[in-house]
Amino acid sequence: MKSPLTFNRYQEAMGLGRLLGLHCEDCGASTVPPQAVCRECGGWNLTIKEIDKTGILRTFTVIRVAPEGMTPPYIVALVETGSGACLMGNLNGVDPDEAGMELMGREVSISTQVVKGDVYACGDIRSPVFTLA
Repeated sequence: MKSPLTFNRYQEAMGLGRLLGLHCEDCGASTVPPQAVCRECGGWNLTIKEIDKTGILRTFTVIRVAPEGMTPPYIVALVETGSGACLMGNLNGVDPDEAGMELMGREVSISTQVVKGDVYACGDIRSPVFTLA
């Protein structure tokens, strides 16, 4: 069985300012980015759902040694959306050298940006990006 939300459709929606994920009809969990099964129960009964574009910053790390094509330092964060889904992306607008524990639990807004593909990628993609609310 294949996922009702393909990566291409997920990318196209982000280009239009929408953040799509999957809602599990069995356990109620939300999953983003799309995958074949529910992240909580492993169920297949998934429907496409628009994900809230706000969330809470749960953890982050400062990248100082970056992959080829990226310029360090920058912050990668994990955000729990209002829908309950967890999403990873870059945290913009915060100086990586000043980032500390006070960021934990802060509300963020979610948007997207185009990220250049590196030598291992199949091209540029849209990726979530967070800004402190």
